[in-house]
Amino acid sequence: MSDFEAVIGLEVHVQIKTASKMFTRVATGYGEPPNTLTDPTILALPGALPVLNQAALDAIIKTGLMLDCEVASVTRWDRKNYFYPDSPKNYQLSQYDQPVCRHGAVEIELPGASLAVMGEHKQIALTRIHLEEDVGKLSHEANDSLIDYNRAGTPLMEIVTEPVIRSADEAFAFLTSLRQSLLYAGISDCDMEKGQMRCDANISIRRVGETKLGTKVELKNLNSISYVRDGIVTEIKRQINVVTSGGTIVQETRLYDGETGRSASMRSKEMAHDYRYFPDPDLMPVRIDAAWKARLAAELPERPFAKQARFLEQFGLPYSAASVLVRDRALADFFEATVQLGAKPTAAANWITNDLLRDLAAAHLALADCKITAAHLAGLVALVEQGAVSSSQAKEIFAAMFQTGDQAAAIADRKGLRQSSDTGQLEGWCATAIANDPKSAEQVRAGNAKAINALKGAVMKLSAGKANPKLVDEILRKQLGA
Repeated sequence: MSDFEAVIGLEVHVQIKTASKMFTRVATGYGEPPNTLTDPTILALPGALPVLNQAALDAIIKTGLMLDCEVASVTRWDRKNYFYPDSPKNYQLSQYDQPVCRHGAVEIELPGASLAVMGEHKQIALTRIHLEEDVGKLSHEANDSLIDYNRAGTPLMEIVTEPVIRSADEAFAFLTSLRQSLLYAGISDCDMEKGQMRCDANISIRRVGETKLGTKVELKNLNSISYVRDGIVTEIKRQINVVTSGGTIVQETRLYDGETGRSASMRSKEMAHDYRYFPDPDLMPVRIDAAWKARLAAELPERPFAKQARFLEQFGLPYSAASVLVRDRALADFFEATVQLGAKPTAAANWITNDLLRDLAAAHLALADCKITAAHLAGLVALVEQGAVSSSQAKEIFAAMFQTGDQAAAIADRKGLRQSSDTGQLEGWCATAIANDPKSAEQVRAGNAKAINALKGAVMKLSAGKANPKLVDEILRKQLGA
């Protein structure tokens, strides 16, 4: 295995989140009755002409800007000709020699030594990003194949990498990072179960030290990021076994079954000339000027890894917390809103990454549906910082906030959870604790610092848990002369 290295390139298809389809006003959607999201343009009826969806073009330009691509000043559409039932026109409107975006890169982070350690960052170079229309969906039954054209015509980006990926882990990191960036910018929902993000992997092997590319095999049916990783591992092993057994790798397309971990040959791999591309006569080229790009650039969010670096530096968060917060833009925004309301960053991050995410998962809730707001959490953190409630009491208050949506202070008052900071009352409890446990008191006076914990426990019992621990410690030490 160590005698070979893998060379991997990915082709990622991403459905753009728009209200209507790429070349018609028909609505996009998922889960609608079959063949209800169609019209004469989708079905290629005589006389139907395409009309460009500018929202889709805006989305791909924003994607290109976010990934540091070169955005074309002029772009056009081509017909990709092939005969297959999922395309009623017998061609697909796509882009060949003048795509919207070229080059650029996706920053990835490889796994660290542990969840608390940042891994290596790399840039995965892109070849191009072009815009096209999606095709229909085939369903195969015992004796029939059924076609649903609801998906046909949905705006689709194809993001093609250079053959620079060297492992299944890098491919996994690439897709994870790309998906996160597209979600941040609102370009797509990237739900692979709904087909909104699909990936094909081109995989070849060569001996270590060689520079010539080997024969590539395209792996399809990779309908989850984990399946992409597993499929690549399986295909690399298969190719090495073929070569070391004296066989030859055949350029082909293979289908991967994520359930069984096996792949099977589907067809020989097509080349670009097989599609007989030519410019579409019904769609004019589009000029993309500097003002257009500047307007869209102003709408872009902070990039996920840039936000992660800022959280580490600006707020002093540990990597384990920062990496969790930036995975979801809404969660990162929630954290920053809590801090802006006065909460200490580390405390806010701990509550969000531990308690809030745990309870959301248990309740199967999204953050948007949660009753706890940034103001709720900031109020709870303030109570703890002021010494008004203990950490254990804060946990009880948080649980009540999650269920009721009441503010932390109101819950503390209703449940009688506020700690006592009445000095006179605390001094009385401390004096009683010392009198009841002279042995521990003498040990503290003799220099045994740990012995004070027994006295603290006694005070907390006398106060029914309401004594302020910090003040109790100070008063006990004062009364003991320690």
